[in-house]
Amino acid sequence: MAVEEEGLRVFQSVRIKIGEAKNLPTYPGPNKMRDCYCTVNLDQEEVFRTKIVEKSLCPFYGEDFYCEIPRTFRHLSFYIFDRDVFRRDSIIGKVAIQKEDLQKYHNRDTWFQLQHVDADSEVQGKVHLELRLSEVITDTGVVCHKLATRVLECQGLPIVNGQCDPYATVTLAGPSRSEAKKTKVKKKTNNPHFDEVFYFEVTRPSSYNKKSQFDIEDVDEVDKMEIRVDLWNASNLKFGDEFLGELRLPLKFLRQSSSYEAWYFLQPRDNGNKSLKPDDLGSLRLNVVYTEDHVFSSDYYSPLRDLLLKSADVEPVSASAAHILGEVCREKQEAAIPLVRLFLHYGRIVPFISAIASAEVKRTQDPNTIFRGNSLTSKCIDETMKLAGMHYLQVTLKPIIDEICQVHKPCEIDPVKLKDGENLENNRENLRQYVDRIFTVITKSGVSCPTVMCDIFFSLRESAAKRFQGDPDVRYTAVSSFIFLRFFAPAILSPNLFQLTPHHPDPQTSRTLTLISKTIQTLGSLSKSKSANFKESYMATFYDYFNEQKYADAVKNFLDLISSSGRRDHKSIEQPILLKEGISKWKAIAFMIKRAQGRKRFGMKNFKKRWFRLTNHEFTYQKSKGDHPLCSIPIENILAVERLEEESFKMKNMFQVIQPERRVLYIQANNCVEAKDWIDILTKVSQCNKKRLTVYHPSAYLNGHWLCCKATADNTPGCTPCTGGLPANIQLDIDGDRETERIYSLFNLYMPKLEKMQEACGSKSVYDGPEEEEYSTFIIDDPKETYKTLKLIIEGVGTLEQEHAQYKRDKFKKTKYGSQEHPIGDKSFQTYIRQQSEISAHSI
Repeated sequence: MAVEEEGLRVFQSVRIKIGEAKNLPTYPGPNKMRDCYCTVNLDQEEVFRTKIVEKSLCPFYGEDFYCEIPRTFRHLSFYIFDRDVFRRDSIIGKVAIQKEDLQKYHNRDTWFQLQHVDADSEVQGKVHLELRLSEVITDTGVVCHKLATRVLECQGLPIVNGQCDPYATVTLAGPSRSEAKKTKVKKKTNNPHFDEVFYFEVTRPSSYNKKSQFDIEDVDEVDKMEIRVDLWNASNLKFGDEFLGELRLPLKFLRQSSSYEAWYFLQPRDNGNKSLKPDDLGSLRLNVVYTEDHVFSSDYYSPLRDLLLKSADVEPVSASAAHILGEVCREKQEAAIPLVRLFLHYGRIVPFISAIASAEVKRTQDPNTIFRGNSLTSKCIDETMKLAGMHYLQVTLKPIIDEICQVHKPCEIDPVKLKDGENLENNRENLRQYVDRIFTVITKSGVSCPTVMCDIFFSLRESAAKRFQGDPDVRYTAVSSFIFLRFFAPAILSPNLFQLTPHHPDPQTSRTLTLISKTIQTLGSLSKSKSANFKESYMATFYDYFNEQKYADAVKNFLDLISSSGRRDHKSIEQPILLKEGISKWKAIAFMIKRAQGRKRFGMKNFKKRWFRLTNHEFTYQKSKGDHPLCSIPIENILAVERLEEESFKMKNMFQVIQPERRVLYIQANNCVEAKDWIDILTKVSQCNKKRLTVYHPSAYLNGHWLCCKATADNTPGCTPCTGGLPANIQLDIDGDRETERIYSLFNLYMPKLEKMQEACGSKSVYDGPEEEEYSTFIIDDPKETYKTLKLIIEGVGTLEQEHAQYKRDKFKKTKYGSQEHPIGDKSFQTYIRQQSEISAHSI
């Protein structure tokens, strides 16, 4: 979900690898071990939780998490919890990275020291204040100075133990005085509107004949005074009210202006940062990739986008813009991700991959090494399979992977690693059965393979067979090197990375999956000497089970089917496809809360926890996972899916599913990321419904009127336009302009290499001798054509760079520090102001 900013959309996303923790403090008991898990939080809102690693002080998680961030945030935080069966889980420590510091750790493994967590320092949110200092002449003719402090509202306060009932205290404090006043408590909201004014007498009354200013004593006194605003959560617990944050403002800044209104970020208390030594709590290994894309309207990208999309038609393909991107990027994967998404979006992925694959095959000398390197071709096909083949993996592998993870059959076949009581022959039989079943479901799944993958495989097969006409097996190995080596085998080895399991498997299951993956990879390779492929003798012995011709025949039949010309997906579209279920990967909280509006629409709030399930046919919910559905909504009956304003039920992360006859299902997701996921997938799957609404009500109908527009008739048409523009394609939700912006950013980042490649083209075109070493890293088949393309790329990137620079200058002029968007205390904005000031000074 993008944030709109005056003709520009801002997208935020984060990809996190949670590695491991080490040297956690021992548990204060005889066992000393802990059962730990890690959470990912946007500020203090939890958006992901790892599995629990039991009985360890150095837990390994090995989990990946990706999400689009639908709101502003200040900190990306990670908390390590110790599970407690009888009480609330305890926090061991946390890592909090400020948003402006995320680029420091971009895409590299980093060990972070865990910091102590103190309730006083767990602060988020902002407060809107107005201060006014006035001279008051009393009835007796004397002058005094009074301060009016108006607390208007707060936003984004933390939710404590599932609730937030905030109030504020306002204190005028000085060396010799302290006067405090308090607002009313606002129930069940973390965005309270107070709008209360408090008056304080700042200076003692002085004779009216004296000059109407602070006298010397008063000035010294006022300069030492401050106004302090503390936010609290009114708690019913015996421990007292919880501190939510504070703001301290010295009164001397009012000397220049008698009135001041601004937004401020809440801060921790002065005593809220006391912490233990960092080494006392251990450390956590993380890899964080935070991306922020500033995307203009589509016409800005036309020159660069058109240049990229015609890459498949350029002769030679090495002179195309897409191929050049792969040449200048440090890693091919950097280029492959946005290129594949862009070409998929515009339906050009098959001709592009066919062109670069054909060029790579022509450069390959040995058929045994075909597509084995980390080339642009290999990375692009990998990325295409991940995007287009995710559902294919789900229907093919997920049922048996789930069984392996749940049943925990012993499958260790290395005699050295056998546990006490295990039988080697029984383990071999267990493993053999698993391999046989997975091999069978894979080789019988050809009809389900996505069409786009089949078309690419057909192209690979034809290019390889034409290049190596004397090798009858190359048409198979060219395809198997992808479908087995880079698709099925990695998915079996690390099912969590392919969304087959929510978490990294436990050590025993992981070992079983490793053995299965090795065997499947070898079965799919069709190499002549299978046993020689294994370094371990126990694997060579085990593979004897599969040294039968029927396995090789099954692989060839499967490869023939998925790479045949004109092959199309014959799987009936009538078969339901599971798109999403539940709202969370956490077993304990894997429900959404729903409230039906209809039969009891004016009655008590009947919110209940339910398990939700979405296929391409229907949206259902049941009491718990696996139960018979309590309600089924056909996809064609979903007329709109939109957010619901918090004021409706005083609940965050709510959305509504609007149906015919004014029926509405109100649903609360567990966090902002889950809410966005559900809204996106429900909107996409119902996008083509003929009766979709164009307007809706963003609030609920309660107490005889719509809260948003105040209309009293319950059948009043909506007052707000519905969200639109999402693609109807369920599997490939791609924004072409966003991908072009990412490609522009890469070209801009590697501009020195583009210029170096231009030099290489000039050198090659005028000098036909031995190649200079500094230019040897580039593939340049046609220097003149490549030079032309490079010139167009550099011109297009330069134009976009000017547009971004102008946008930043305009934004800098319009932005007010202390506004709701940029409260005082925002370090990232202060940094931005400093950078823009330097740019402006440099320009002058």
